[in-house]
Amino acid sequence: MTSPFPGINPYLENPVFWTEVHNMLIAAIFNELNPQLRPKYKVAIEKRVYQTTDEDSLLIGVADVAVQSGKKTSLQEKTSVAVALPLIEAVTVDVTMPETVKETYLEVRDIITQEVVTVIEILSPKNKRSVEGRNAYTKKRLEVLGSYTNLVEVDLLRDGKPVQQAHNNLQSDYRILVSRASRCPKADLYAFNLQHPIPSFPLPLRENDTEPLLDIQTLVAQLYDKGNYDLVIDYRIEPVPPVSLEQATWLDGILRQNQLR
Repeated sequence: MTSPFPGINPYLENPVFWTEVHNMLIAAIFNELNPQLRPKYKVAIEKRVYQTTDEDSLLIGVADVAVQSGKKTSLQEKTSVAVALPLIEAVTVDVTMPETVKETYLEVRDIITQEVVTVIEILSPKNKRSVEGRNAYTKKRLEVLGSYTNLVEVDLLRDGKPVQQAHNNLQSDYRILVSRASRCPKADLYAFNLQHPIPSFPLPLRENDTEPLLDIQTLVAQLYDKGNYDLVIDYRIEPVPPVSLEQATWLDGILRQNQLR
């Protein structure tokens, strides 16, 4: 079954589904581009690993040694001291635990030199919300932008703070940034909303090379169908994260039109 929405399906942004959707989209772009880029280029799937915590806070450690001060007491003095029973009972709490995060992205490499020509990033929630996740991604992003490598940054998540801000306070639900190393610091930003199809764009390569058109909308539609998401999404409830009141009205009309509500 096809997705009822013309663009990204907002229900796929739910954390329950997004990790799988992210990985499927990475694989779909890999499969789509490799046949088109041969024999000069190869697309590779790479992984970024870092540690984060649920609340983006520092880990709480326990000192190895408790240092005591004051005069020493004799054994007799120790045994004569009465021990008071605790008046407050302990309660069970959850402590913040570190989490190892593994994020995949794509690199377009020159077959002969193995140089990275283009990096393709599909943003994850942690890139936009988590302190550690945003810092890890921003560091890698700045390295790419400061090199001779092109960058494609795809943000299909409404939630969180955008990595790339638009000029003139332009607000949008989603963004695709296409940065060509030869034009930096200028770049192309495709800003679009929930009601719009995902725009296609030419994949930046080296100058004078033929650039294939990357149609993410078609890939997302295919993964919705192949992933059987119509069987697990409950369209009777509102999407997570929530949409605006205006978008909720539009969304309700789309779902009723497709007899999903």
